[in-house]
Amino acid sequence: MPHPLVDQMRFARSELKRALDGITEADAARRFEPMNSIGWMICHVAGQERRYWLLRAQGITDVATELDEWGAYGKPASTPPLAGAWKAFDEVALAVDPFLNSLDDAKLGEFFEINGRKHGESIGTMLLRVIYHYWFHIGEATAIRQILGHTKLPEFVGDIGIEAPFRSE
Repeated sequence: MPHPLVDQMRFARSELKRALDGITEADAARRFEPMNSIGWMICHVAGQERRYWLLRAQGITDVATELDEWGAYGKPASTPPLAGAWKAFDEVALAVDPFLNSLDDAKLGEFFEINGRKHGESIGTMLLRVIYHYWFHIGEATAIRQILGHTKLPEFVGDIGIEAPFRSE
């Protein structure tokens, strides 16, 4: 059974998908500056998971490389294609899930080494950062959808009691 924090991260992933259900290609490409496009946000959170759980944790570099351009922080704004964004998102999730399934309390307390130096946050803190990052962009994307005039949007956290209820390890 995955660690409870991994369940919470997967729940955040599913909530992003729920928040963006029904979004069109055109709407996913819209920008209301200074915010990025919804397509960029999908790539951005997937890119974070790719960096943390594939590149840093395992040295895997050949999954969803388009995320280096499509959702990178600090690069010029982009409006990646929605289908491509979801494809990269799903590829990353599939590739990182075996690593996430291996996490336990002991591993969450460990630190990655990057260029021979200990990273400043434990794997557990990095996992929390990913979870909260998802929620940040879920709110931002929902606000964009409201600006676009979309209705019948999710108004609150979904079925956490069923999909990711509290449990201790």
